[in-house]
Amino acid sequence: MAAHEQSSEERPSAPGRDDVDAVTRAVLTASRLLVAVAARSLATVEDRVTLPQFRLLVVLATHGDAKLVSLAERLGVNPSTAMRMVDRLIAAGLAERQVNPANRRETSLRVTSGGFRLVEDVTSARRREVAAIVERLAPEQRTALIEALTAFTAAGGEPAVPGGGADAYPLGWAPDLPAPGETLEEPPRETSEEPPEQTA
Repeated sequence: MAAHEQSSEERPSAPGRDDVDAVTRAVLTASRLLVAVAARSLATVEDRVTLPQFRLLVVLATHGDAKLVSLAERLGVNPSTAMRMVDRLIAAGLAERQVNPANRRETSLRVTSGGFRLVEDVTSARRREVAAIVERLAPEQRTALIEALTAFTAAGGEPAVPGGGADAYPLGWAPDLPAPGETLEEPPRETSEEPPEQTA
C-alpha cells in the first residue's frame, strides 16, 4: 500500500488549471514587453501619424492599392472613418489617390514612397530591438522560444511570417485583424484640430 502511495506521489501531475494560469501569466508578461517595443518604434513617427493611421498605412503597404470600401472592410471600420484616416495620410504625403483610367469616377488608394519609408523605418526599429533581446538568450533558450511561440501563434490562428528577412506583416500581426487591444476607429473630427492620438 505504501509503495503504491509513493509511486502515485512520485508521478508528475497532469497539466491542469494551474499550468494554464502559469502560461497565461508568462504570455501576458511577454506581451507587455512587446507592446513597449511597439510603442517605442512608433514614438519616432507619432508627430506625423496616429496609431490607426499607421495601421491603415501598413495594410496599404502590405496589400497594395485598394478602394476605400474594401480598405474599410479589411480594417473593420466604417467607410467614413477610413476616409478621415486616408485624408490625413494624403495631407501628410504618405498616401495618394489614383484615378482608374478605365473608369475616371473610380479611384484607388496607394502608399507613396514616403509612406513606404515610414513603414520600413518603424519595422526596422522594431526588428532591431526584438533582435537585441533575443541575442541575450542562450542558444537552447532561443530554440525553446521558437517552439513555444510557434505553437502559441498556431493555436491562435496567426499566419507565420516568411523567413529570409522578409516581413509579410511588418507590425507582427496579420493586417486583416486589429492588433490585440487595438481599436481602429478614430473619433469624428468636429473641429479643425487633430483628435487626441491613440496609444499602443
